[in-house]
Amino acid sequence: MLATAQPVLRRFWYPVIPIELLQGRPQSFTLLGEPLVLWLDADGKPSVVRDRCCHRYTPLSQGIVVDGNIRCPYHGWQFNSKGCCVVVPQAPDSPIPENYRVQSFQCQERYGYAWVCLGDGLDEILNIPEAKDPSYRLIHAFYETWHCSGLRLIENVCDHGHFHFVHNQTLADRENPVSSPHNVLEKTERGFYFESILFMHNNPHMEKNVGSSQKTMKIIRKINWCMPFGLHLQEMMDGKELVQVSITYATPINDSSCQMVRFLFRNDTEAEAKAADIITHEGLIFSEDRAILETIDYDVPLDLNEEIHMATDKPGILMRHKLAALLASHGEIEQRRTAA
Repeated sequence: MLATAQPVLRRFWYPVIPIELLQGRPQSFTLLGEPLVLWLDADGKPSVVRDRCCHRYTPLSQGIVVDGNIRCPYHGWQFNSKGCCVVVPQAPDSPIPENYRVQSFQCQERYGYAWVCLGDGLDEILNIPEAKDPSYRLIHAFYETWHCSGLRLIENVCDHGHFHFVHNQTLADRENPVSSPHNVLEKTERGFYFESILFMHNNPHMEKNVGSSQKTMKIIRKINWCMPFGLHLQEMMDGKELVQVSITYATPINDSSCQMVRFLFRNDTEAEAKAADIITHEGLIFSEDRAILETIDYDVPLDLNEEIHMATDKPGILMRHKLAALLASHGEIEQRRTAA
């Protein structure tokens, strides 16, 4: 499936950039092949328009913010958050024609990120109960570009079959590759929900983060997949009160690349486990995933007959079913890369 060729995917909300990166200057971002510029308006709220001035198609992201408007670096035209041109320095006393405008999109701030929807929203931004719970702290873990498709990345997080090989000794042990079956796996309106148990191999990095010296740890996982490329993952260690909630989005830049956005909510304190140590350990794990995923074909087929599957692939199989049904319900056919 080529994400940029499926119009329905433009109707979902995606986290595109940390709000803190918008402090001081505009930033560019490509979402589903659409060049965007984001900035903070006069009220400090994120705004987003197409990153092309309507005058000479100059990237507006090369400009600056003036009085809450984005100013083109070429001729100084200014555009507000609705994409309307509000200043033409060369004609200060003339009315500005209505067609002096650039396309704007929906944008909201949530959980420290600017979220963008390119079309009429099919759903709302993911609700995260832990974000309102004062017993949880927020840790911004990763914001990095991966050269793989969003579907490959999100499926990988739900794939228990790879842990014992890709993450040998950082999470699991390749000498014991048989995973526990999924306790629950059921469709939801937004995607699916599943529960499972993982037996993880402890190591010095993990020991610091979870406060346990057990050689093998029993981890209870509860995952909500939010179509098309988002996950809410809750992990609890058996016998411990520690809960970690991981939010992972594979925001699609184009067909072959995505922005890996990951932030955590944990019900412990900095004194109990340093955020830097948690990020370091997760970084080791995700670097192992990335090394594999960036070598795999980004054009993921939704047709189950094109790939071979096994029992641990059930979440990925359900993803394909749900995405195929989403396309069909909006009159779309899965678009694939043309063979060379």
